[in-house]
Amino acid sequence: MPVYFITSDQVQRGTATITGPLLHHVRTSLRTRIGDSLWVGDDRRRRHLIQVTQLDRHQLVGRVLEQHEGPIRRSPAVTIGQALLKSDRMDWVIQKATELGAASFVPLIGRHVVIRPKAARVATQQQRWQRIALEAAQQAERWEIPTVATPCEATAFFSQQPPADVNLILRERAPGQSLASIPLPNTPESTIVIATGPEGGWAREELGIALEHGFTPVTLGKLILRAETAALAALSILQSRVGELG
Repeated sequence: MPVYFITSDQVQRGTATITGPLLHHVRTSLRTRIGDSLWVGDDRRRRHLIQVTQLDRHQLVGRVLEQHEGPIRRSPAVTIGQALLKSDRMDWVIQKATELGAASFVPLIGRHVVIRPKAARVATQQQRWQRIALEAAQQAERWEIPTVATPCEATAFFSQQPPADVNLILRERAPGQSLASIPLPNTPESTIVIATGPEGGWAREELGIALEHGFTPVTLGKLILRAETAALAALSILQSRVGELG
């Protein structure tokens, strides 16, 4: 059963309240009725089973039947710095990487991206990607929603990125360690950042700045993958190695 996310202040004294777009979804798409049960998660990594006691076009009110604390994270959080792809491909990466357990996304504006975002649309695009991450997290029954940052220039990301325990940049047709064998941390406090390029690959300047600021080049082997496939293949390898998959 999908888990629908609300904020912790929407759960008070054994009662949960749903309003806004989520209310429209559960009323119209799910055809929820009084007496039905739903799982809702909040921003404190708690999950609540609620039974609907009141429902109208303004709000849904449910009685909390069960409450569960989220499991303790036992593996590193993975951030994906994804160079912008064509719209549907970017959507797909965010959706599927959320299902695979990515902790956060930073959309990157690289020199070789096919489509550069218009300044007036940046905020709208970021909100749309955040909604895709939310919906994918609900469907995958995750305990938290990945964050999607505002798009930024790739060179700024490489030079200003707060230091993670491991900073990786994916390359093709070039020397680099195999992602399957590079040493990785395996504690819940650890962080891993992996930057994946656009359809046209990284520019020489971008790669140089990344290497200068501590990013390690890695490869996926001999296969040449589409940009969106490479991002998910890389995440799958990382998640398998730190124990989140397999």
